[in-house]
Amino acid sequence: MSADNIISSSLDSELHHRHVESRQKTDIPLSTKTELPTPTTVAAVTTEDDDMEPLPSQPSGANMIIEESSIVTLMQYFDRLLVGLDPRWRNWIIRGIFSWVMILVFAKLVSMGPLIVSLVVLLIQIKCFQEIINIGYIVYKSHNLPWFRTLSWYFLFTSNYWLYGESLIHHFGFMMHKNNFLQPLVTYHRMIAFLLYTSGFVGFVLSLKKTYYLKQFTLFGYTHITLMILVTSSHQMIQNICEGMIWFLFPVSLIICNDIMAYMFGFFYGRTPLTKLSPKKTWEGFIGGGVSTLVFGFIVAGILSRYQFLVCPLEYDDENSRIATSCIALPLFQKTVYNMPKPFSLLKRTLELYPFQLHSLILSLFASSIGPFGGFFASGFKRAFRIKDFEQQFLVMVDLWIDLIVKLLWLYLQMFTFQPLHVLHHQINFYNKS
Repeated sequence: MSADNIISSSLDSELHHRHVESRQKTDIPLSTKTELPTPTTVAAVTTEDDDMEPLPSQPSGANMIIEESSIVTLMQYFDRLLVGLDPRWRNWIIRGIFSWVMILVFAKLVSMGPLIVSLVVLLIQIKCFQEIINIGYIVYKSHNLPWFRTLSWYFLFTSNYWLYGESLIHHFGFMMHKNNFLQPLVTYHRMIAFLLYTSGFVGFVLSLKKTYYLKQFTLFGYTHITLMILVTSSHQMIQNICEGMIWFLFPVSLIICNDIMAYMFGFFYGRTPLTKLSPKKTWEGFIGGGVSTLVFGFIVAGILSRYQFLVCPLEYDDENSRIATSCIALPLFQKTVYNMPKPFSLLKRTLELYPFQLHSLILSLFASSIGPFGGFFASGFKRAFRIKDFEQQFLVMVDLWIDLIVKLLWLYLQMFTFQPLHVLHHQINFYNKS
C-alpha cells in the first residue's frame, strides 16, 4: 500500500468518526436537551410582581414648590434692610426680633384661656400633618396612587375622634349624658372609633393596585408613623392643659429657653461641633443652654405655682354654668419649709420652696438633654429627603418638635418623675416633723 493510500484511508476514517459523533449529538432525546432562552420563554418566566413600580432609589424633595408666606416675605424684608451688616449678625438680629414676636404671641394665646390654646394645638397638628403628607406625596411620586391623601386625612380624623373624644368624655362626660343626642356617642365611643378605623383599613386594602403595591404599603406605614408622632403628642398636650395650664406652659417654656440660650452660647462661644446632622450646633451651646434651662426652670416654677388659674385642672362648674378658675391647690403647689443640710445650714437653716420647684430640676434636665434631639431629628429628616429651603418650607415644623418634646416631658413626668418625687416630698415632710 502506497503512502498516498494510507493517508487517504486515515482521512476517511477520521471524517467517518466525526460524522458518527455529530449524529450522536443530534440524536439526544428532547428531555435531555438544553434549550436556549427565547423571547417567548423569557416572557413566560416573568411574573406579575416584576410589573410593580419600585420606590425611588434617591427620594428627593428638591423640586418641591415653596409657597411664599407673609412671614418669609417679612424676613426677606428685614434681610434687605440690614444688608449693610455682617451676615452672621444680620441673622442674629432677625432671629432675635422674631423670637420676641413669637414669645409675645404665645403669651397672648395663653392669656386667652385653655380652650383657645387647645384649639391652636389642634390647628398646628393639622397643618403639620398636611406638610408631612405632602412630602410623601411628592417625594415618592405618588400622583397615580388611588385615594392616598383621602385615606390619610380619614385616618387623621379617626385618630383625633378617638383620642380627643376620650379627653372630652373624661372631663365633660356628665354634660354629654344630659343630652339625648350625644349620649350614644359617649356610651359607644370606643366601638365607633374602632369601626371608623376598620372602615379605613378596608378602604386601603380595596384601593391596592398591582403596579403600586410597594409604594402603597410604604406610604401606609409613613402615614401611621406621622399619626403616632403628631396625634398622640398633641393629645398629650391637651391632657396637660386639662390637668392645669402649668403642665403645658412650663414644659414649653423650658424648650423655648433651651433653644434660645443654646443659640446664644453657640453664637458667642461655639467652637466644637456637636453632631454631623446639624453642623451649626456646638457643645458650648448645648452645655450653656442646659445650665441656663436649669436656672430658668427653677425660677419660673416658683413664679407659676403662685397662680390658681394656672395650677387648677380644667373643670366645669355646673352651678355657675362655666369653667371653674379656682380650686384648692395640690400640695405640690403649696409652699413648704425644708431644713437645709449641714454644709448649707451654716448660712440658712431652713428654705421655703414650692415642691414643684424640685420637680422643675428634673424636668429642666430632661428638656435640656433630650429636647435638642427633636431638632436633630428634623435635620436628619431634611437630609433624608434632600429638601432645600427647609426653614421656609417647614416653618411650622418648629411647633411640631416643641409639641413632640412636651409629649415626652409629660410621659416621663408621669412614669419617672411625678410619683417618685411626690413620695420624696412626703418623706421630707415626715423627716421635718420628726
